[in-house]
Amino acid sequence: MAYLTDIEIAQQCEMRPIAEIAKKAHVDEKYLEQYGRYKAKVDPALLKESKRGTGKLILVTAMTPTPAGEGKTTTTIGLTDALRFIGKDAVAALREPSLGPVFGIKGGAAGGGHAQVVPMEDINLHFTGDFHAIGAANNLLAAMLDNHIQQGNSLGIDPKKITWKRCMDMNDRQLRNIVDGLGGRMNGVPREDGFDITVASEVMAVLCLADSLSDLKDRLGRMIVGYTYDDRPVTCRDLKAAGAMAALLKDAVKPNLVQTLEGSPAFVHGGPFANIAHGCNSVMATRMALKTADYAVTEAGFGADLGAEKFLDIKCRMAGFVPDAAVVVATVRALKMHGGVSKNDLAAENLEALEKGLPNLLRHVSNMKNVYHLPCVAAINRFPTDTDAEIALVKEKCAALGVQAVESTVWADGGAGGAALARAVVALCEGEKEKFTFAYESELPIVQKIEAVARKVYGGAGIQILPATQKEIDRLTALGFGNLPVCIAKTQYSFSDDPGKLGAPEGFFITVRNVKVSAGAGFIVVLTGDILTMPGLPKMPAAEKIDVDENGRITGLF
Repeated sequence: MAYLTDIEIAQQCEMRPIAEIAKKAHVDEKYLEQYGRYKAKVDPALLKESKRGTGKLILVTAMTPTPAGEGKTTTTIGLTDALRFIGKDAVAALREPSLGPVFGIKGGAAGGGHAQVVPMEDINLHFTGDFHAIGAANNLLAAMLDNHIQQGNSLGIDPKKITWKRCMDMNDRQLRNIVDGLGGRMNGVPREDGFDITVASEVMAVLCLADSLSDLKDRLGRMIVGYTYDDRPVTCRDLKAAGAMAALLKDAVKPNLVQTLEGSPAFVHGGPFANIAHGCNSVMATRMALKTADYAVTEAGFGADLGAEKFLDIKCRMAGFVPDAAVVVATVRALKMHGGVSKNDLAAENLEALEKGLPNLLRHVSNMKNVYHLPCVAAINRFPTDTDAEIALVKEKCAALGVQAVESTVWADGGAGGAALARAVVALCEGEKEKFTFAYESELPIVQKIEAVARKVYGGAGIQILPATQKEIDRLTALGFGNLPVCIAKTQYSFSDDPGKLGAPEGFFITVRNVKVSAGAGFIVVLTGDILTMPGLPKMPAAEKIDVDENGRITGLF
């Protein structure tokens, strides 16, 4: 049987005018700034002026990802459609895709099958220009920093202690480490430099954590770009760049409104990577979702050890959110990969491998239930090759933890295929709840916060800190940053910092090789293992299959 590709399904959708979608979300047309017929920005004034109450917040996360796919974004979108299918008022809040994965190996990030947000091509490509604005603001600061040094360096910035990097929203390993300012005195001061991918930039994190334009400007001003010869931090405010950067971001800070294939409203805004940055859509978009529906369904990137941990320990801490329920997405196929089955052999029933891989899902579920004390359900994203015996085994193991596992077929059936999951989520939202707790308290020293995540969430034995890194931790503590939450950059493919350790490994140590402060975002970035802030393209990038015909119709996007 031949299946339509995601883009073919999306292109068959008869989209509703965005003003019609806005009405479903109780958004008056006066708040809309339309970008064509099918997408719009929403004025944040809505948050102050709306008389509606606050809805229930549902966090969708997942098991540790594999090449087999888990379907977290698909489930988030499908669950939103499913809630509306059973008669509930629901909207989605999602991240914007980065061009890096779109043209690299992962592909688009607008859902899949019959659970997508549209216009899919726009969302996966330039959308409303938010990422371009973020990159421009980031690089304006870089230009003003180097210009300050060139024009006399009155702040005494040490070129060897500059921490600010340029960025672009593309996978380009060639730009990770460069030397610039070459060509003589009039062309700048020669120094080592480098690029991050835009979604790993602090400007992206700042935009996603700000709760207003004024808060955005304040956060931009606090960002540290480097240090002086006598080790004093130099900020964006010192370089008088925050105002101009905020001017570039004045529209980007407004949440974007689009729709699902079934016409459910969806706010798609911001896109920090979860393996490098904090992995959640913007605070303003989440607030808008909560203000415009009874149920707001949002996602956090990669596995629950990354996106969900950061959503809870960073975003919820800063914004005051507490999810009413958590959904942990898994597939039988991915669990069998964690049990040692190769990607080519996943179609065959293999209960032994499934049981071997199940501890991965169970650790994520246990973390939601026992570390953060959130009501939790496991969503089994069912594939046609999954057998009843395999599904029954997943349900049995989750039940032993006191958590229900529910099948979902939203990829094939849209909202109707998620009705059982939607009913389970509603029951959790309306039921009794334990008191939510963080994985650590802010007052703990930086090292103890990292260790708390490594032990409680990852299931490791502890952490190993390089001597130079410990000195940097001591310096950041002395500068007054010790009470900030930690944002751990780690491989998405394992609970550990070794992508080869599948399942639920134990006894491992997380190696902390560097730390840096993101003072504007308000967290300490902790770099572990071999994590990179500028990815590279694979041997056969997805870009090779993407094309557009003379009528502007795009093919091969996903």
